[in-house]
Formats: sequence, structure tokens, C-alpha cells
Amino acid sequence: MANEIKVIGLGSGELSQIPYGIYKTLKEAGHCFVRTMDHPVIRELSEEGITFASFDSIYEKHGQFEEVYEEISNILLSAAKEQNILYAVPGHPMVAEKTVQLLLEKGPSLSIEINIEGGQSFIDSLFQAAGFDPIDGFQLLDGTSLRADELMITGHVIIGQVYDQFTASEVKLTLMEKLPDEYEVYIITAAGSSAEQIKKVHLYELDHGMELNNLTSIYVPPVKKEEWLYKEFFKAKQIIAALRGPGGCPWDQEQTHESLKKYLIEETYELIDAIDQGDEEQMIGELGDILLQVLLHAQIGEDEGLFSISDVIGSLSSKMVRRHPHVFGDVQVKDSEDVIANWQKIKETEGSAEKKEHMLDSVETSLPQLLTAYEYQKKASKAGFDWKEPEPMWEKVFEEIKEVQTEIKADNMDALKKELGDVFFALVNVCRYYSINPEEAVHATNRKFYNRFAYIENRLQEKGAAFEEYTLEELDSLWEEAKNKGY
Repeated sequence: MANEIKVIGLGSGELSQIPYGIYKTLKEAGHCFVRTMDHPVIRELSEEGITFASFDSIYEKHGQFEEVYEEISNILLSAAKEQNILYAVPGHPMVAEKTVQLLLEKGPSLSIEINIEGGQSFIDSLFQAAGFDPIDGFQLLDGTSLRADELMITGHVIIGQVYDQFTASEVKLTLMEKLPDEYEVYIITAAGSSAEQIKKVHLYELDHGMELNNLTSIYVPPVKKEEWLYKEFFKAKQIIAALRGPGGCPWDQEQTHESLKKYLIEETYELIDAIDQGDEEQMIGELGDILLQVLLHAQIGEDEGLFSISDVIGSLSSKMVRRHPHVFGDVQVKDSEDVIANWQKIKETEGSAEKKEHMLDSVETSLPQLLTAYEYQKKASKAGFDWKEPEPMWEKVFEEIKEVQTEIKADNMDALKKELGDVFFALVNVCRYYSINPEEAVHATNRKFYNRFAYIENRLQEKGAAFEEYTLEELDSLWEEAKNKGY
């Protein structure tokens, strides 16, 4: 017969809260392992002659709670190989008790039965202390591993395991990612017992001199103010749906995938401009504008019954996991070049709905033409059709320029157009060799031209003069002035 670990719950407060069956089990055993002595019931039970072996010392050995729970479970399983044992935890064994989960996971493989005998959970008492009905929906989260992206701030949130000031500080900082500093939360200790304490504090005060222990939880009421939800992704989706829905905005309602294409391109270039200027505030705004385009396209897809933003996110997540086996699998890589090579191999194996007849067919036809040239050359290079050094690339540029000059002399405009295209194409090849995106290079030059020309305009306005009053040499002098000033 397999040995047994019997797990019992000590309730959320005092001895009167322990069910008679649990009390009887403790009395009959006379000795019990306990996760921590920091529980009001322990003192009363000790006075009745029950002895306890605690794991409090293990908390001091490790920097992470996961390591603490792992060691406790291993010690218990080792002891159970010799004899049946009794293990007691605060509250209910199946609520916020990682050691119990580890025992249930490991016990069967070691032929050790794990039997749970219940106990009163702190959750029931917390519902009463916080004053809400759980049917409205709530979250129970672990304060030692709280993540902002897990928080559903439109519902009731209970955060357990807030043992000490450090944990309270971490909880506070995580909540501040979602909530204003002045948001009111509740610190609830020993809920349901005669020692129950409920203290309402502002979020920024959460770790300021509060008395915290194993019986402390944080209650975060649902957010009611609309503006406090503006950082939530679901709220952005709701806003876009409202704009396109009945009673919404006529302009948004009229948009289609086709009509929005130009705005996506414009917003992308505006983001590039913000990046070039190193303007983080502008980057936030421009990234928001690009996200707006994504949400609009997704909402149009949903309105037409074709796809939704969930499909978009699902496709992205699936692709990222699939194409990063070195992160989410067991593939080994040495550097970023290996990553790119793996990415391309995986992409090729994924295939597409329509078989491409030629290698260059996989390049998107809607790209700006400089980028199309860039992508064509990349594809050709991978097939071995490429120079290995930059010198012949430059020779090709100069050769094409000479051909341009020849056509100019011949006054052949049709041929000149083709030869100028060849010059651009040859320059793109040079850009590619030096890992410079040609579109970004031209964009930077356009921005530079704009700034210097605007400087000339401003200088002329200061003088009360017009362009036609200045010679080209004088205007060029102002251009050099702008250049020297860093424009």
C-alpha cells in the first residue's frame, strides 16, 4: 500500500473557524508538518499539546518563492517515503497553495498518495470583508508573481500572498501600470476572524508602513471611470467599433480596405520621421496612428464577417512562435544570421495558397518601387546572382550615369527615362550591400531638404523679402547657413 500525505487547511483565522473533522485529525495525529508557524491557529493548537515542524527557515534560504515551494514539497515527499505524514497549510489546501499543487503533481510517480481534507478558504471571508458578490466575476491572483497584462481591472481583483513590504511594493508598482497613483484599494488581514482588519489606502501608500503578514490580501475594486480604461486594448477596440457602428462617425463608416491604404503608408512614414528625430512623444502618437489603421482594417473585416482582430493577433502569435524555434523550441543558433536563415527556411516551408511561378513573384507588388528593387536584388542574391564586393556595383552606377548623359545629348526622352531608372536600380544595389534601406535613405534626405528649405523661408520672412528678390547664389548661401547650423 502506498504511503500517504494528508493535507489539511488551518482556515483563514482562528481556531473556531476550523471544521471539527480537521481539528479531530490534528488531535489524533499529535504531530504535523506546517508550511509556516505564522498563523493564529498554531499558538492555540500548540497549547493543546499538538507539535509542529515548520518550514519557515527555508524562506530565508532562497531568493525566489518558487525555490522555497520546490524544497518544501521535496522534503515532504522524502519524509512520506518512510511513513504517513500530516501537512497543514493556511486557509484551504487547494486555494493559493503552490506546495500542494507540487505534491499533487509529483506524488503519484513516487507511489505516494496525496489526500486533501479541506479547510476553510480565506476567499469566502474576503468576499464578505470586501463586500461584493463573486457572481459579478473576480480574479484571484498571486502577489508574488503578479503581471500587469493579467489584470482585468473592470472586475473585482483579489491579490493574495502579500506577505511583506517587498511584495506589497512589487504589487503596487504592477498596479500602477494600469491604475492612477491615487486609486483606492483595500488591505484586508485575517478576514473573517475577530482580528480582521480592513484598511482603505491610496495605491501609492500600499507599501507605506502597513502591517502585512501571511493573512494579508489586497482587494482592488472595479474601475468605473472611462478615461482610466484608455490604456486597455479592449477599450481601443470598443472605440473603433463605436465609430463604425450605428450612430458613429460617417467618415469611419465609409472607409474600406482600399480607401485606407494611403493612410497606412502616410502614418508609417510619419513614424519613421519621429524615429529619425528621436522624438519619443511623437513616436507614441505615430505608433498609435498605425495601431488605429490596424484596428480599422480588423473592424472592417469583422463588420463584413470575414475576420476579427483576434484572428490577426492569433495569426501573428502563431507565426512568431513557429518562426522562433530557438526561443520556443529546442533549435540552437549562434547569432542573428542563423536566426535570419532559419526564418527564411521556415517561411519557405510554410508555402502559400497560390504557387508562385518565379522566385521574384513572392515580392509584394504593392511595395514602393525602391523597395521592390531592393527586394528583387535580395532574392537574386540568395540565388547566387550578385557581386561579392562593392567595386563592380559602383562601376555599374557610373556606367549607367554615362548612358544617361548619352541619351541627354541625343535628346531621347523615352530612353532617358529608362536609363535614369537603371541609375536608381544600381544605387539600390549599393545600398543593399551596405545594409541601408533605400527608402529610409531617401526619406532622410527629403526631411533634410524640407528643414533647410524651411530655414531659407524663415530667414527671408525675417528680412521681409521674397524668393524672387534673391539670386540663386544668395539662396545657396542661406542653404549653406542652414547646413552649418545642423538643419
